Amino acid sequence: MTKIPRHLILGLSCLAVVAGCDVNSALERLSEARQVSSDLQIQFTTAADSANKAVMADTDDASMAFAADADAAKAEVLRSVDALRSLLQGLRYTEETQSLERFATQFAAYSALDRRVLDLAVENSNVKAQRLSFGPAFEAADAYRDSLEAIAASVQGREMWHGRALVATAIGAVREIQAWHAPHIAEPSDATMGRIDRRVRQAETTARAALASLDSVIGPASTPRLAEARAALDRFMTLTNQVIELSRRNTDVRSLALSLTEKGKLTTACQSSLRALRDALAKRGFTGTR
Repeated sequence: MTKIPRHLILGLSCLAVVAGCDVNSALERLSEARQVSSDLQIQFTTAADSANKAVMADTDDASMAFAADADAAKAEVLRSVDALRSLLQGLRYTEETQSLERFATQFAAYSALDRRVLDLAVENSNVKAQRLSFGPAFEAADAYRDSLEAIAASVQGREMWHGRALVATAIGAVREIQAWHAPHIAEPSDATMGRIDRRVRQAETTARAALASLDSVIGPASTPRLAEARAALDRFMTLTNQVIELSRRNTDVRSLALSLTEKGKLTTACQSSLRALRDALAKRGFTGTR
């Protein structure tokens, strides 16, 4: 038997040790890459969920809190992408690197659109319009009605039915305006909102004309009540104009529409790239080959 030189044995042993170290190092980096990939999926899902909650929140504080959560999660996503990119390049995993870069490109587009959505969501213009309509505007309309009903009860003689008809017309016109608040707030179309605006102005004209006609019907004792009704109508219309202005900004409707359409497509694309990355890493073996 040929005797193997001692120095060759030592050399082969060193190579075996080095090879073993390389394998262990590769396994450690592969394990770490899988963990970072899993973290990346969780972080992206958290960002998307938080952004959706910001859109659906019904208070400014809640919207801003969820928007902050979404921004924090997106920052974590970027850190994980950088860490995973370094790991994959070190492992020379071409397919996984391509999936990660595809996700990074998609995520950049997602983040830009998400910023628009969140900026709209935290403004909450439609929610604010709704609160104004159901709160102060509702109270002003009721005060207007109460003043006019007191006038109707005071009109006597041959003008009684005329006076009551004018009161009914004046109250009905304001109730019509109130009924247009909700459709205006929910409407995404500028053209349709414009048609509602015209109906509101027509009803306001009817209400003011009825109040003017009441001047010739009521007695001096009801004059203060008519002044109260006019003041309540002015207050109601000021609030109605604010409702319309907030409604036309349509930030809640626009943010929801973007979330359900353009952003939904980007979210699906990002998730698909992350799944491809995860599946590719799961197939890697001890040697880094398939």
